[in-house]
Amino acid sequence: MELKELQTTIDTWITEHGVRYFDVLTNTALLSEEVGELSGLLARIHGEQSFKEESDEKPKLQIADEMADVLFVLVCLANQLEIDLTKSMQKNLRKKTVRDQDRHKKNTKLL
Repeated sequence: MELKELQTTIDTWITEHGVRYFDVLTNTALLSEEVGELSGLLARIHGEQSFKEESDEKPKLQIADEMADVLFVLVCLANQLEIDLTKSMQKNLRKKTVRDQDRHKKNTKLL
């Protein structure tokens, strides 16, 4: 699915199932919450924190679900703020390409 199609699909879902978008501040708080849930999960899988004993979910499925939650709220914010994510990503990648053309290749920590 292309980003534009994702933005349209989520907008349609909000109209049909969500009644309306939450306000921007609420969605910003929800984005922080979703990123926190993803971070906590990654800390348990790849970091030093342990799962609670009663947890029975499959970690990879949980990661995918939490990433989808983050993306959903991020797309909601983009829609509300009338941001075309395709154009934004293209512009951002051009900026990174110019700025970081040799930066990472010269980083001895990555070699």
